[in-house]
Amino acid sequence: MSITILTKDFIETAEGLCFAVVQNGAETCEDGNKVLCFLRYLKQDAGRWQKVSTEQANAYLKTHHPGYLHYSAVLDAQLHAVTIDNIVRHHQPRRRLQQVLNNQQRDKVEQDLYDLCLLFQQNGLDLAQVGVTGSILVGAQKQDSDIDLVFYRREAFHKARAITVDLISKQQLGNLGENDWQEAYKRRSCDLSLQEYIWHERRKFNKALINGRKFDLNFVTETINAESAGYQKCGEITVQCKITEDHYSFDYPAVYGIDHESIKAVVCFIATYTGQAVIGEMVEISGLLEQGEDGSKRIVVGSSREAPGEYIKVIHA
Repeated sequence: MSITILTKDFIETAEGLCFAVVQNGAETCEDGNKVLCFLRYLKQDAGRWQKVSTEQANAYLKTHHPGYLHYSAVLDAQLHAVTIDNIVRHHQPRRRLQQVLNNQQRDKVEQDLYDLCLLFQQNGLDLAQVGVTGSILVGAQKQDSDIDLVFYRREAFHKARAITVDLISKQQLGNLGENDWQEAYKRRSCDLSLQEYIWHERRKFNKALINGRKFDLNFVTETINAESAGYQKCGEITVQCKITEDHYSFDYPAVYGIDHESIKAVVCFIATYTGQAVIGEMVEISGLLEQGEDGSKRIVVGSSREAPGEYIKVIHA
């Protein structure tokens, strides 16, 4: 398959399994190049997609398709993976968004997506570098589904955040209400209190409401960074330190530079903690300490999909 596969894309297999891609490109393995991903949907008899939780996904693959369970030696993590040859359909966010925008018939969710994109376009955003992921990407949206937009240019992503702030002030977009925040918090199952979660999220300006429907803004870089060095887990760690670099804080994974005598960086695979802190802020970080083959150390937040006990929080803004 010649098309580059990126984070937030979905890939489908002949068995009717749909996986969300979690890393750009593919990992080279003995039995072929594999796309690192996680099972999100199962195709039902009527051709409709059924969403599955992390537990359900692992249990289903273990019973029916254990070949898709994968240990990544580079990441030193258990997740799912599909060889390039097993992909029968590649769902791409940009292509799907253009399809929705060009369709004459749209359901309520797609219409809200259309309205949102029109607002962004009217405020100078180029929609050519924007896509839609999540349930809408595979046509599995329900009446209460959120909208997950993906931006492929850093400047466009930050421009969309600025436009969102402006449109909220003009009441063309809405702020999340208490129930919206509680729902978002419940879905995240993170290790912050509700109040801590809301405080951090409010200042990111990557969530708002369009016609009462929640939407999220996500950034995906198209750079393929093949991990040259493997990392070994050294155990749990909690540190308090100052943020020294935040340029890649909204990337996936998010990367932060920290002021610490022996640890250079924090790498975060949990969406909740992207954009979590800025340069100069004092934070508390809990995760897994890893050491690279070159001796460098980093903290990984999000060592598993749920990652209980792993977090980043500002303790002095």
